[in-house]
Amino acid sequence: MKKTICALLALLLVCSAAFAGGSSEPAAAGGPVTIKVANYALLESGYEAFWKGIKTNFEAQNPGITIEWVTAPYGEIMNQVINMAGGGDKVDVIFGEIDWVPGLEDAGLAAPITDILPQEFINDFYPDVINSFKINGKAYGIPLYISPYVLYYNKELFRQAGLDPNKPPATYDEMLAMAEKLSQLKDSNGNKVYAFGQTTASVPVSGASLNAMVFNFGGQILDDAGRLSVDNDGFRQAFSMVKLLDERGYNPQNAKLKDLRNLFALGQLAMYYDQSWGFNGVKSINADAVNFTASASPLRGGSGTGQSLLQAHCFVLVDNGKARADATSKFVQFVINENQLNDYLANLTPAYPAKKSMANMTGVVNNGVLKGAAASAGNVKQQTFIPQLSDLNLELCTLAQAVTVSRQNVDTAIATFKRNIQAKLN
Repeated sequence: MKKTICALLALLLVCSAAFAGGSSEPAAAGGPVTIKVANYALLESGYEAFWKGIKTNFEAQNPGITIEWVTAPYGEIMNQVINMAGGGDKVDVIFGEIDWVPGLEDAGLAAPITDILPQEFINDFYPDVINSFKINGKAYGIPLYISPYVLYYNKELFRQAGLDPNKPPATYDEMLAMAEKLSQLKDSNGNKVYAFGQTTASVPVSGASLNAMVFNFGGQILDDAGRLSVDNDGFRQAFSMVKLLDERGYNPQNAKLKDLRNLFALGQLAMYYDQSWGFNGVKSINADAVNFTASASPLRGGSGTGQSLLQAHCFVLVDNGKARADATSKFVQFVINENQLNDYLANLTPAYPAKKSMANMTGVVNNGVLKGAAASAGNVKQQTFIPQLSDLNLELCTLAQAVTVSRQNVDTAIATFKRNIQAKLN
């Protein structure tokens, strides 16, 4: 068993038997086919109706193909998929995030998309987006939609602080000047209003958000060959900013994205970084959030241009033989289509299309929440894919906690980070 697979299992807190591979026997050609789709979103508020509608409508249009959902909470779905595969029962499709791709490919649970999807369909996706899914020249995931980390801000809190709600900050210096005023506010119940939220909790998505912040400052974490490369001003400046935000009490300490969404929805957080689709979580807590929420491009810091990390909700495909692969191809093409995603992106998950033919979807063009950050979709940077990406993201969280919770000097904390992650990369 490869070391990286063990690391993946450890990350997921799984103690399972050695990966055995294998798959169920495919249905006979021309006969009924069942495809298994792993999808955590069925258990999340607001998404269930959409995905149940997908199943109903797809099966109606494709007699003989049945979708069988494999569900588990967000933090456990990878565990579920790996355990099933270890018992010889592979799913056909995994609905997940781009950061999951290298681990799934390394574990043998991802097929090149060209093995399953027609080239004509793939060619409709923006080339830079498809390139972001490549490992050794082959793409191992296909995005439903994409997003950088955008800046969400509360227009009403801006007004209360005497700030122009139509002029969000463009740089970190501008943000700090505004944060000083915003941090003086209290909500209607007398609770503290935090000025700026950057997630630092020990979950991989928080590490991805910190990675995006490094890109904001023009820094990098890995070089093109996947080697650690943090001896640059942008990397240090990003974590110096994390420390400063904590010292001034602007940033909720050790918060998960869901914590930031909750605070933002309740009017206790003025600005925060999130994937564009995080607004669905905000809206599910407070439906009125659509009236006070606006978005802006990621902030520029240091010598950076405000570049952000490309994020995507995607399908990772598994090859379980021709019959199931053909059915999987039909399913993917059915879902990643304007007919299915227009209302979804307009009303559930604000995000940007990954396909050229969907660029002018009304659900995106007319979306007030997305409008302010529209330019940011063209200012993204790809993180180099390595099998240990989840480990790297978790170590970035540990670094952020070292300079905040533990109050360590930034240079000391970075030195410790380098030792810890280098041991996992070797």
